[in-house]
This record gives sequence, C-alpha cells and structure tokens, in this order.
Amino acid sequence: MAKYVFVTGGVVSSLGKGITAASLGMLLKQRGFNVGILKMDPYLNVDAGTMSPFQHGEVFVTDDGAETDLDLGHYERFIDESLSGANSCTSGKVYLAVITNERRGDYDGCTVQVIPHVTDEILRRITALGAACDVLISEIGGTVGDIEGQPFLEAIRQLPARVGKGNVLYCHVTLLPYIGASGELKTKPTQHSVNELRRLGIQPDVIVCRSPLPVTAETREKIGLFCSVPPQNVIEERDADTIYRVPEVLRAQNFDSLVLRCLGLDGAKEPDLSAWRQFLKRRDTTGKTVTIALVGKYTENRDAYLSVNEALSHAAIANGAAVTIVPVDSETLTPENVDKTLSCADGILVPGGFGARGIPGKILAARFARVHDVPYLGICLGMQVAAIEFARGVLGLAEADSCEFSPDTPDPVIHLMETQKGVAVRGGTMRLGAYPCGLVPGSKAREEIYRAAAVSERHRHRFEFNERYRARYEAAGMKVAGVCPRGGQVEIMENVNCRWFVGVQFHPEFKSRPVRPHPLFASFIAAAMKKQPAAK
Repeated sequence: MAKYVFVTGGVVSSLGKGITAASLGMLLKQRGFNVGILKMDPYLNVDAGTMSPFQHGEVFVTDDGAETDLDLGHYERFIDESLSGANSCTSGKVYLAVITNERRGDYDGCTVQVIPHVTDEILRRITALGAACDVLISEIGGTVGDIEGQPFLEAIRQLPARVGKGNVLYCHVTLLPYIGASGELKTKPTQHSVNELRRLGIQPDVIVCRSPLPVTAETREKIGLFCSVPPQNVIEERDADTIYRVPEVLRAQNFDSLVLRCLGLDGAKEPDLSAWRQFLKRRDTTGKTVTIALVGKYTENRDAYLSVNEALSHAAIANGAAVTIVPVDSETLTPENVDKTLSCADGILVPGGFGARGIPGKILAARFARVHDVPYLGICLGMQVAAIEFARGVLGLAEADSCEFSPDTPDPVIHLMETQKGVAVRGGTMRLGAYPCGLVPGSKAREEIYRAAAVSERHRHRFEFNERYRARYEAAGMKVAGVCPRGGQVEIMENVNCRWFVGVQFHPEFKSRPVRPHPLFASFIAAAMKKQPAAK
C-alpha cells in the first residue's frame, strides 16, 4: 500500500512548498524509498505551455514532452529522477478529462458535478501515480482559501476514506512574519490559515513554518495549541542562503523521521547525504567568481530562466567558482552600447524564447561573442540567432533571417520544420521532449564536452536550422556537431574559429543536477573562467 503526503500552503504564495516537497522527497529517497512526486496546479490551463514567462516563469519540459510548472524542475534536481506528464495535474487536465468522459457517455446519464466526478478524476490521478511508488508526495499549488484550489483540497480530504488514515499525511507550509515594532514572530496568520484548512475538513499533521528568525519552543507550543498539532510536529524552515541547504535544515529537525513515523514506516535506514554535503561544501568554499551575461527577453522575471540559472550555478560550483549572472534585456542592447554592456562578461548565454521582440539585441550579443572570442552558449533560440548573425556577418547574407521573424526573407537560414507546417493549435504541438542526438566525430561536443557518441536531450521548438545552408556554414567555420538521427534536424553547431562558441537546439538546462552538472554548462563555465586573465 502506497503512502501519501500532501503539501499545502497558507497565508501567501511563493512560500517554498515546492522546495519543501522536493527536500522531503530527496531525504526519503536517500533512506531507500521509491518516491513519487506530483504537482497539482489549480489553474484552468491544460498545461503551462501557453503561459507567459512574465506571469508564470519558465516552462519545464519533461522527457515525454510535457510542458509543466517550474516546480517539476525543483523536483528533478532534488530527487534526481526524470519525471513525466503524469507528475503534473492541472485543473485544465482534470476538467478536460471529465468533459471528454461526459461527451463519450461514460457517466451513464448522471448529472456531472464537482463532487464526485471532478474529485474522482483527481483521486484517480493521485492513486495511479501512487501505485508505482512507496511514498507519493503531492504539492497543491496556490494558497488555502483560493476558490480554484478547493476541488483538489476536497479530493485529498476524501482520500483517507479510501486508503486509510494511517496512509495519509497532511503537511501545511505557512508563514511566521516578523513584526519589527513588536520584535517578535506572529503566529496569528498561521492560526487563520490552519483554521481555513480545517474548515475544509483537513487537519494538518505537520506544520512547516517559513520564518526569517529561529522559531522558539514557546512559539511552537503556541502554534501546537491553537492548531491542534504536537509541538514537535511544528518544523522551522528558516530563510536559507540557498535552496539546496533546505534538506539539511529539515533533516536536522528529523522532519523525514517524523513523516515516516506518522506513516508507520519506522526503521528505515539513515539517509546518505554525503554527495549533497560535498556539493554544499564546494559551494561554500569557492574561491573564484565567473560573470555570465544572460541576454534574454524575459529578464524582468528571474523565474523565466530558472533552470538556466540553476544549471550555471551547478557548473560554476563544480569548477570551483561562484557565478554572477548579469541579466541583460535584449531589447535594450544597441550597436552603441553593446560593447560597454557585455565587456564585463566572461561568457555570454542567450537562452530560448519566442517571437521577434528583442531579437536584434540577441543577434548583437552573438556578434559580440564571435568578434571578441567570448565563450558563447546559445540555447534553442540562442542557437538560431547565432546562425542568423553568422550568415549576416561572415557569409555576407545581409538579409538572412528566421521565417519566424521575417517570413519573406530571401535567405531563411532558420525555417519552420516540415512537421509544423499546417499546425494551427498552439498548445502541446511543438517538437517537445527527449530526442536522440548523434555527435559528429572530431567535434568539440563529442570529444571534449559529452565524450560520447550520442546523447538524449529535451526540446521545445517549431523552427530549425535550414539544412540547405549547411555546406556554406561549414566551409566558413560554423560546423554542425550534432544531428538527430530520426529526422536529420541540426542539434548542435560550433564555430571552430572561436575558442568556445556552441549553439544547441535543445534545452540542456533541464537535465542539470546539483551533484551532476550538465556537461555543456560545465564546459562553458570552464571556458569562461579561462577568459578571465585576458579580460580582467
């Protein structure tokens, strides 16, 4: 019988429910349990694929091509497991399934209602995922009291009746604000949040308190008294200098042991955190700093490039350095200011994106990197703008462009994939998920970066490099270093005239881990660090 842990949040959003769930998952996995994890998002979008990065942050893509909430990235980085679309459940998915069932006649004439039909569909997804693991940890997005989240809360309220109360644990993450005028942490928001949860029929077993200060024994007693939990079940989750410190913070309070005891899983082995602690030790003892200019169009929201930022950090720590990421809004880059703006950078990274806005600035960044031999990593759109710049600046094709931005360009060096022609529906229709990439013998990608003949990487794009121009590019020094064996798509390009200039059509950031940085990022950071003596 699977065990179920539900992580809810109260008072305000962005408290760290995802990091709490991911940290618990990592601790339980290191204790020998087969851990599953699920994110339940109350929004009506079927998935995150059509949502603005300004509003929702990055779209995290799984191996099977699901476009998901960024919390799945945290889960993968902490638990070190590849997830799938089944690990993401939105209101949109649930209602779409229910309406599809109704149209097909599956409900046999019943009046279709939130209870039981919507809640049953939620429970079906939860238990299907739970059947494949020892412990399923499920995070419910949003805040208790949000109207759109109520069907999910009602569903998890019902679950103990199906699987037994001893197999379910409710963990509520809440805020203890510090009021300077009184000089103390205030528990009243937590009390109100728990009261709202209890009004919906859920009594939390554990309360995790986000706080800027230590949570005293007296405060734990007070929370325990008003929220009907033992004081020892009140866990402090103080603000940390890095999210990767949280598992150790929770472990120091025996949070994982408490969860296992409540679920009747006593006696598990102690977690092996040696690799994680070694990563934190390297992070804490870095002696150098490397500066990376991140030239993008969504830089106002740091979460828009969350996995890129984390991958850069993982790679820098592995190279014995701390990374300073300088966000550069590509819309603000001009021929007049590009040198001044980017001269501080040891490396330049242009990430993915869609649409024509900010493209001239990204092309300027690629040109700066090529002309000044600054290490350059172009991801997805970042590879495409590097190809456009090379065509204009080296091949002499002044009007070269992408059909995405200029449908009538005489030199479409980037064009729409054949499989995308005629596609009218936007959601879930791109080239998505993991595809193989064969690496060209003698290339930097094969011999120095991956040190393998083939790899698998995750994708999210509609446009690709135009194979018709390949010979001209390669003759001038921009070599194709990776090709998908299934469809022949160009996956990696290298400018061999530069010390380190690589563009990739895929998204390597999604596969980077704290204890195992992605080879592309590790090599990019190493090259950027070698630039420093000449640049500074």
